[in-house]
Amino acid sequence: MDDVANFYKNKRIFITGHTGFKGIWLTSVLLSFGAKITGLSLNDEKKILFNEYIKNKKIKSYFGNIENYSFLQEVIKKSKPQIIFHLAAQSLVIDSYHEPLRTFKTNAFGTLNLLEVVRNFRAIKCVIIVTSDKCYKNYGKFKLYKETDALGGVDPYSSSKAAAEIFADSYLKSFFIKSKIGLATVRAGNVIGGGDWSKNRIVPDCIRAIYKKNKLIIRNPNYIRPWQHVLDPVNGYILLAMKIFFNYKKYSGSWNFGPSYKQVKSVRSIVNLIIKKSKKNVKVVVLRNKNYESYCIQLNSSKSKKKLNWKPKYNFEDSINLTYDWYSHYLIDKSSIISDQIDSFYKKK
Repeated sequence: MDDVANFYKNKRIFITGHTGFKGIWLTSVLLSFGAKITGLSLNDEKKILFNEYIKNKKIKSYFGNIENYSFLQEVIKKSKPQIIFHLAAQSLVIDSYHEPLRTFKTNAFGTLNLLEVVRNFRAIKCVIIVTSDKCYKNYGKFKLYKETDALGGVDPYSSSKAAAEIFADSYLKSFFIKSKIGLATVRAGNVIGGGDWSKNRIVPDCIRAIYKKNKLIIRNPNYIRPWQHVLDPVNGYILLAMKIFFNYKKYSGSWNFGPSYKQVKSVRSIVNLIIKKSKKNVKVVVLRNKNYESYCIQLNSSKSKKKLNWKPKYNFEDSINLTYDWYSHYLIDKSSIISDQIDSFYKKK
């Protein structure tokens, strides 16, 4: 990875959603490579967590909403980025049922704002739009979705991500290629790892139940998901951005970064493994889910493996072990082992 680290040294990077779960890990990796980072996020409780996890404060942070076009335009103009990673989103399926308008405004039209701003800044070389594996039109079957499959979604979260994909494809073909700006959308699986405290998300719900000695309430225990440690897709995003920087025509487009189909497991499997790892007695209660969610999601990542030489480094059990170890350290002595886990990841063959 020396060539990737050398590439990012002193590169001007702009990250939306840099204080969120995945944003913290992406920011941490790029900081370790010596990148110059500007971030934009909402001014909420995640800001506090961001300050705790990332001790290196050599980051310029702006706090505001990507739905504010003039504000977004102003901060991008000030930061003069070469590469943009767009992660800002309403990221929960359950919340999208409670707040569908907010979900569409943030995920679809927030992305549209960014695309429109970038269209007028030709110094930008590459934009990575992070969407979701749920952007595909799901038929409820055991199917490995690939980048050429149809987009769609029943729940507001999934359909908002599909809309962001459509917007991005339109801007790429209508404007960006002509302006020599590379653009890619990236679709990962169910990402897990330390630092995620979202409600109604299985890993943080498990951790809270274990350490607070509460009941663990779950929904859809038999549903199948492509679980993967956060560093695997983040590594894919970073590698792809570098490729686009040098050859925007070849590498622009949509990309999957998911685990092997053998690592796709049920919700019950991840719950059982985390509880086993904790050596605690946790009462699990299955709550009937009134809202639609796709039964099975799997990704075909052969394009990324073949054309980017990317592959996941961690299997399902590795991912659970690393995730639980992170929370154990943090909850015992408030120490973050993000840097240690990043170092270990990039030393792993």
